[in-house]
Amino acid sequence: MDIDKVVSAIQSVLPERAFIGLHEPCFAGNEWGYVKECLDTGWVSSVGKFVDRFEEQLAAYTGARKAVAVVNGTAALHVCLLLVGVERGDEVLMPALTFIATANAVSYCGAVPHFVDSEEATLGLDPVRLEAYLEGIAEIRSGQCFNKNTGRRIKAVVPMHAFGHPVDLDPLLEVCRRFQLELIEDAAESLGSFYKGRHTGNWGRFAAVSFNGNKLVTTGGGGAILTNDEELGRLAKHLTTTAKVPHRWNFCHDMIGFNYRMPNINAALGCAQLEQLEGFLEKKRILAERYRDALAGLEGVRFFQEQAFARSNYWLNVLLLDEESADQRDALLAQTNDVGVMTRPAWMLMHKLAMFEQCPRMDLPVAESLERRIVNIPSSAFLGDGDGKA
Repeated sequence: MDIDKVVSAIQSVLPERAFIGLHEPCFAGNEWGYVKECLDTGWVSSVGKFVDRFEEQLAAYTGARKAVAVVNGTAALHVCLLLVGVERGDEVLMPALTFIATANAVSYCGAVPHFVDSEEATLGLDPVRLEAYLEGIAEIRSGQCFNKNTGRRIKAVVPMHAFGHPVDLDPLLEVCRRFQLELIEDAAESLGSFYKGRHTGNWGRFAAVSFNGNKLVTTGGGGAILTNDEELGRLAKHLTTTAKVPHRWNFCHDMIGFNYRMPNINAALGCAQLEQLEGFLEKKRILAERYRDALAGLEGVRFFQEQAFARSNYWLNVLLLDEESADQRDALLAQTNDVGVMTRPAWMLMHKLAMFEQCPRMDLPVAESLERRIVNIPSSAFLGDGDGKA
């Protein structure tokens, strides 16, 4: 791989600026007006019209029957896990190639992350290898799945749609049915991504979405729970509102709940952002096409593209180095950052972190290869404006 050529190809797509961040928010709609209304009226906390509006807009866009706005994506995952019945001592399957929030949320439940491999075609959990792995280590007893090696119950699987690219969900759902596993989608990065024409987050009992400052749509900090089970959706809302029984003045709480509700001022920002979502997605697809064309034909590297069954939001654009070029990854990261183009590698695999190194895992050859070879490049929606050079 010729690093100079790769850097030049990336720069040819980007505007001439002193610094270009990895993924910057875009505030070009009603953000100022909606947030000012919160300030003017004093409705800035977890009660207010923008929270309700944001949940309604999100449910309408994703096709989920219920959306519950919360403080961040990790909180959303935590509640999803609790509501499918994950208990202390259970194991939860997840890709080793994921952001730490996936493993942290499992740990909050007192459960044990169990790491599985990814597939190069999607960068996400590999359902074929997972099925073969479970055939060897799992057994069904009284309608529940247990790990023969540890004796612990395997309760759920949490695929993560890496960088906005949907996991192959249909075969994964079949694995879940066969082995009596709950499916929770970590859709933190995939707002605006579709699998076989349907928005991600609609395959499992629950899904978790993130609206962190670097996401396609941001509320500053925030997340949401998606579900098509309206009764569980109501329970999720109750649980994230400190499980307070509604009353004009009494403080009665009927469960151990969580102070996880999204503040109205954050939801106001989110409402304005959701109004612009289609425009953001269009610009990001233009940007992805420019990168694809600029990098075409370069040796040792390729631009990662969506699968035929998917429509990706291209949240973070991915350069995938050939295995033979993997040892040049850090040099590429250094050179791009030196010229003011922010790039980063994928996350360190979860089983390499000290707190998770003793967790159960399958062999992870693909995840280990991807970790060495992935480079994320600037992906802000505004980079798809105009001719990309202004």
